Amino acid sequence: MNDVNRSKDSAWLQEVFAQYEDRLIRYAARLLGDVDRARDVAQDAFLRLCREDRDRIESRVGPWLFTVCRNRAMDIRKKEQRMNWLSDAQTEQTASTEMGPADAAERRDAAGVAFTLLGRLPNNQQEVIRLKVENGMSYREISDVTGLSVSNVGYLIHQGVKTLREQFTRLQSTA
Repeated sequence: MNDVNRSKDSAWLQEVFAQYEDRLIRYAARLLGDVDRARDVAQDAFLRLCREDRDRIESRVGPWLFTVCRNRAMDIRKKEQRMNWLSDAQTEQTASTEMGPADAAERRDAAGVAFTLLGRLPNNQQEVIRLKVENGMSYREISDVTGLSVSNVGYLIHQGVKTLREQFTRLQSTA
């Protein structure tokens, strides 16, 4: 590889890292229940990215990173034979470069009820909804990450959103 290509790859890797680091850590933290282990999993995903052929994965780098991150997190969970999901408060403590403290506090307040209700859904519905909403993934990308069929992803999202809507309506009618 010549110096020009190496420089381009380095710049691309830096962009990918800046774009996905916080998102991967939050995702892995939800799967593992531990922010420190989540950081390790995200780091593993980026190290694997450095070894991959850029041309082969550049067009789908986001889903690829989430898949690698998920697979590594699942390996860790299997070894430990337990599943602990982080609470929304713990996840919000994860460092983020996306918004300032005031914006983050306002967003937490506005989304508090939704996160509480989301936390009551089955884990598989939570995961696909979070990948869709928090990470902007398509059904196909979620399918690639989770190993579920696209139609199953759609069904889980539909059922989860339907349940959230019903629960939110019930809360509003009692308030």
